Amino acid sequence: MLFFGVILLFLLYITYKEMRTEEQNLKSRLFLEMKNFALGAEDTRFATKVIDHNSSQKLYKLHEDRQGLYILVPHTDIPQKELTMIVGPVGNIVVPYTSNIPTVKKIWYPKEAYRSQIGQLQQRLAKQLILFVIGAIILSLLAAWYTLRPLRESARRMEEFIKDIIHDLNTPLTSILLNLKMIDKQSEEIESIHTSAQTIQMLHHNLDAYLKEQTATEEIVDVGEVVDHYVRFFTPLYDYLEWDVRQERCRVHTDRKAFERIVYNLLSNACKYNTTEGKIKIILTPDRLTITNNSYGVKHPERVFERFYKESDRGLGIGLHIVDKLCHTLGIEKQFTQQDNLVTVTLRFPKEMQA
Repeated sequence: MLFFGVILLFLLYITYKEMRTEEQNLKSRLFLEMKNFALGAEDTRFATKVIDHNSSQKLYKLHEDRQGLYILVPHTDIPQKELTMIVGPVGNIVVPYTSNIPTVKKIWYPKEAYRSQIGQLQQRLAKQLILFVIGAIILSLLAAWYTLRPLRESARRMEEFIKDIIHDLNTPLTSILLNLKMIDKQSEEIESIHTSAQTIQMLHHNLDAYLKEQTATEEIVDVGEVVDHYVRFFTPLYDYLEWDVRQERCRVHTDRKAFERIVYNLLSNACKYNTTEGKIKIILTPDRLTITNNSYGVKHPERVFERFYKESDRGLGIGLHIVDKLCHTLGIEKQFTQQDNLVTVTLRFPKEMQA
């Protein structure tokens, strides 16, 4: 983009300079032709009349007024006492001249004709500029394509690498979770391992959802059960937070796994970016889910759903982006609001989703 801007400025400068040069050449040519006309050459483009001589206006010099471009030459009916030399088309020419005369002949080129020629010059240069700009655009696109090709290739390889990692993680992670379920002995250590494995599993699902296009399969989902499950999951991890959960019956037609990832990411975000001894308030009604948490403030609330956007070093910056992506896929309306130190995310379920 910068490359194209530099080229465009250069082309505009060159066009401006060429326009000034062409205007000067046109004036020089008309000046020469008017001098030839004064020496007897025939030319129907020029008009003449005898006017009073103003000593401040030099003879055989190009002037401009409302009528157009003009020169002043001695009136031939006045006796000449001096000679002067002017530049003619074939060299220097000596012409009669006297500075002490009451009247002179004015030879002018009409303003309308002059403007018409200037307009033709501008049109020609504009067409030339457009051709150059098109060439500059093509050149910029080729340069951008050539410059970004290694970056695109690196991004493609990185995406393939992440996909391979996600695929390779799936088997051992599933094995860990299955074996944990088979262990009869329950202890704090086993429960901690189980929680950590579930956290890794949700991160695995998040990355998978980020890289792949989601295809929703509908089933009846009890929103309250999903909320209860993840409240129980996060409560021991963030035992310093106060939880206030108020629920009414709410069932929706949607994709369970995708909806679970939405709730997981919202609660994870509410916990990670909460304040010390903060609070999380969850209100579930038949048509909406509202999650409110204390916060140190969001500088740019309009950007929270952007990919990779984050206001601290914590996290990957994809959690709320995945929420945005999945809500769009499932047809759920979302809203992010901030008031004082409270942040609220509201999910609205359209009537066609409600069971």
